[in-house]
Amino acid sequence: MDSYALLLGSTLSAGTVLAIAALGLLINEKAGIVNLGAEGMMLCAAIAGFATVVITHNPWLGFLAGMAAGALLAAFFGVLVIWLNTNQYATGLALSLFGVGFSAFAGINFVQAKLPESVSYAVPVLSDIPLVGPALFRHHPMVYFAVVLTVGLIWFLYRTRAGLVLRSVGESPESAHALGYPVRRIRFMAVIAGGALCGLAGAYLSTVYTPLWVEGMVAGRGWIALALTTFATWRPIRVLLGAYLFGGVSMLGFHLQSSGVDVPPQFLSMLQYIAPIVVLALISRNPAFIRINMPASIGKPFYPGS
Repeated sequence: MDSYALLLGSTLSAGTVLAIAALGLLINEKAGIVNLGAEGMMLCAAIAGFATVVITHNPWLGFLAGMAAGALLAAFFGVLVIWLNTNQYATGLALSLFGVGFSAFAGINFVQAKLPESVSYAVPVLSDIPLVGPALFRHHPMVYFAVVLTVGLIWFLYRTRAGLVLRSVGESPESAHALGYPVRRIRFMAVIAGGALCGLAGAYLSTVYTPLWVEGMVAGRGWIALALTTFATWRPIRVLLGAYLFGGVSMLGFHLQSSGVDVPPQFLSMLQYIAPIVVLALISRNPAFIRINMPASIGKPFYPGS
């Protein structure tokens, strides 16, 4: 039974990276902006957070550095696509490629670096409960933050006026503009918030989940987070559950190997990428369902006064 507790615990930890990044991208897309640069932003944030912790020995400063790096790149992306009306998809791809190259260049001197000893965050008493303790109460605070973030985002989007305005900008920016709302500024703030969360996910990956710096260590998680928003039909709770599902699939391979199951390791490493493709293919069989839930102006530029 302990192996199943460890599998559940590792699933939550692996899903946290995807959940935080995907929730950030969800904010972008609720405002009508598609940012394909998540992979690059996460990589730059990963090296920024890792280098900060190595130098300062403070893990929380590492998270702040990662968020700042993600927000800075997202702001650059936002200026290009919101004010200069460049193509969102092409700009996002360029940002992703830039992040891959820049992070590899910036991280050369940190490949062999080691982080300080990590602190145990086990919850007293609860972490000693058989099965439940190792599965649920021995995690880094960021794992629980992902759940809190999901609940907070649901409240923001569906229970506050600011969330209503954000969704209206994603549905019909022309109508929001006619009512006097600063559409470009709202979209820009959403892009920065999304970039900061992608940066936080990257910093968590390099300073807590791995923890080390290796070139290309995000390994497609940014793309999986992008797929998660569609998989979840732009609903925060479904994003969280989907992140745990994909995280569980990636951990299942290690669990099977440790259990002695004779499965080629190459096939197991493919599972986390095959799962999103299969799920998206199944969802795409009902395009009407996606259209109903998808923000109407997603990926479309906005021209004030047009």
